[in-house]
Amino acid sequence: MFTNERRQKILEMLEKKHSVTVEELVTCFDVSAATIRSDLNKLAETDLLIRTHGGATKNDEKAITEAERAYDIRKSVNLAEKQVIAKKAIRYIHANDCILLDASSTCYELAQLLLEYTEPLTVLTSGLRTASLLKENGQMTVIVLGGIVTPNSNAIEGSLGIDLLKKFNIDTFFTSSYAISAKDGLSDFKMYEAELKKLMIKESEQTIALIDSTKFEKKSIINFATLQEIQLIISDGKLPNETTSIYENISIV
Repeated sequence: MFTNERRQKILEMLEKKHSVTVEELVTCFDVSAATIRSDLNKLAETDLLIRTHGGATKNDEKAITEAERAYDIRKSVNLAEKQVIAKKAIRYIHANDCILLDASSTCYELAQLLLEYTEPLTVLTSGLRTASLLKENGQMTVIVLGGIVTPNSNAIEGSLGIDLLKKFNIDTFFTSSYAISAKDGLSDFKMYEAELKKLMIKESEQTIALIDSTKFEKKSIINFATLQEIQLIISDGKLPNETTSIYENISIV
């Protein structure tokens, strides 16, 4: 089970019973007490729960939607690594570019840096939070793709926005994934998001994948890109040499 899946289930348990202990979570998820304490501390940092001695309780004062909760969990996982990746990625953006950002939490970290970008830029995105954030930059033209907004999601899904994509000459598509492997490429767990990403790759001049080191040599449900369709992988500098050697036909920075 991935970290964000486990943290989501912890919050679901708190919705039902209001409090949990480290001991019962260790038994439930078959992980160490240190791992559970780390999960609870990370969730507490974003006010999604209240830490107690030996466990946690539900934060009744933090009334948020399921979509916001799921997104906040994803955003908190490997946050430092995502910020490192974002700082590298912004070097590949130039004045007057037309770029495309998916709805991933890693692209959201890139958007945080783009708030301070002072050159003209056109940004298309399938991320509702990303668009809402970037609208504060007056130098930027922000365009939200059309499509379906599903429950418990901050992403626009489906192929309705493809006609809009075709109207633009997109220089670079920045995307992340739930997992990546040398054999199968990039994969995700949401079918409609994966299908939209396939179309985004097709309509972009180049695609840059923003992947933290915890996602390498893993697989999710739906493949949406081969490594041959990706021009560059940006990671966090924590990949062991034996992993990078597998990806000899693509640059990793």
